[in-house]
Amino acid sequence: MAVWDDLVGQERVQEQLAAAARDADALVTAEAAREEPPAASRMTHAWLFTGPPGSGRSTAARAFAAALQCTSPDRALGGAPGCGFCDGCHTSLVGTHADVEVVRTDMLSIGVKETRDLVRRAQLSPAVGRWQVIVLEDADRLTEGAGNVLLKAVEEPAPRTVWLLCAPSLEDVLPTIRSRCRHLSLRTPSVDAVADVLMRRDGIEPEAAASAARATQGHIGRARRLATDAAARARRATVLKLPLRVEDVGGCLRAAQELIDAAAEDARQVSEEIDAKEAEELEAALGAVAGGRMPRGTAGAMKELEDNQKRRRTRTQRDSLDLALTDLTGFYRDVLALQLGSKVALANEDVRDALDRVARSSSPEGTLRRMEAVLACREALDTNVAPLLAVEAMTMALRTG
Repeated sequence: MAVWDDLVGQERVQEQLAAAARDADALVTAEAAREEPPAASRMTHAWLFTGPPGSGRSTAARAFAAALQCTSPDRALGGAPGCGFCDGCHTSLVGTHADVEVVRTDMLSIGVKETRDLVRRAQLSPAVGRWQVIVLEDADRLTEGAGNVLLKAVEEPAPRTVWLLCAPSLEDVLPTIRSRCRHLSLRTPSVDAVADVLMRRDGIEPEAAASAARATQGHIGRARRLATDAAARARRATVLKLPLRVEDVGGCLRAAQELIDAAAEDARQVSEEIDAKEAEELEAALGAVAGGRMPRGTAGAMKELEDNQKRRRTRTQRDSLDLALTDLTGFYRDVLALQLGSKVALANEDVRDALDRVARSSSPEGTLRRMEAVLACREALDTNVAPLLAVEAMTMALRTG
């Protein structure tokens, strides 16, 4: 299968990337043959992929990276780069290619130190591949200082280095960086397209695939998780019961605490095993002796690891909360559709009774205020308001409408 097969509902973007990969292949081939490169080329050294969550930004970037490294002999016969079968494509897609660096973070931000390491790597010539490719999946998490460090590398790129940056929107990237990148905007795939890829690639039953795609409104990653993970379905079901539990102050406070506890438990489950493994590896690297005693002068390294793990747990907890708030927004969106008599398909058809009950007991204006309360909670969490305080304020607002 071609590297583009996982790029769902992005035909226009796929065409642009495939054309750029062909031109990139022509540039490398001409250079190897000591010939003049093509006069016009759709290839450039820096790309910016934007789109809503679930649109496939990082999938598109990784597919493009694989196409740039494609070594299929069919290219000499006019075939397009990105076969998906050659060593260059395969290792790029699975993350083992020596010249493809995929950067994603478990932390709240990407700092100057990490960015300087990337910039140093970007100055190297390709070791085994055709290009040195750096995929930065969380370009929106660059601090201002890190963005300024990256700017220098994007302004003065090495001859065979390609930067592939991913962010939710143009506004999430420094203007000086985005002005030096070729911009590709991805859209949310259709529900039918997501259901099709779940059935075709993951072997999910048609009814379950359609239900997961509809519930997540085209978010590919969340749809796959919802279709394959019973715990994810249980958490979503709990969140969708919240609008029926905020009829009094006590219910509001209990619902808020349960949301926070569930997010904390998610963070604990994700981090527990990873934290223990990281600590063991660092202790071994620092020369821990029998009985767990550490050599002198290693306390600082252990403290740095603990701080990083704490930041990762915070990020995981916030991501879990954000997912719950997204489901809650979808619930009230369906309520509003029912109140206005809209013919739009409901995302949460499986809880139709709850939707009807809330729709009958409130007005469209009240539903909009509740959606604004959820949005205000997300914004509060982004500004480091204590999670429990932010969620309690939201549930109280949901009660009053």
